[in-house]
Amino acid sequence: MKKVILTLSLLIGLTALTFAQCEKTVELSSSKTNHLDEKGTITRSDDETAVIDISKTAVDISVNGEHKITAPIKSNTCNWTVPFKEGKTVIKATADHDGQDENITITIEGKDGKVTLLFEMESQPGDKIKVGIDKFIEKV
Repeated sequence: MKKVILTLSLLIGLTALTFAQCEKTVELSSSKTNHLDEKGTITRSDDETAVIDISKTAVDISVNGEHKITAPIKSNTCNWTVPFKEGKTVIKATADHDGQDENITITIEGKDGKVTLLFEMESQPGDKIKVGIDKFIEKV
């Protein structure tokens, strides 16, 4: 009985920790951008600084200090077994692209302690953007 209670306590604690991570405002930084085709093959790489701010309501992306996109979040699915190391977040948002609303999907995934971000625009399936996250900062 003690083992069952201990196991349940650990599971509840891990669930609370994972949920707390998903509710945080974070800043992700990257120094290299890879452009991928529909098959996931790298078509171009750029050495550039990207900063991605994610709050409960929006995603803001700046590249080389220039603000590029603000996208209100429509949905956010978050499941991390080890905060910021193992897991996945999928964000569906809408961005203004050339004066029109554009559906975007941002997938942040952690595997073996490495975190990557994949940015996809619904209208441009042949140009996905993937960055390796160099650092993240939890914002208060």
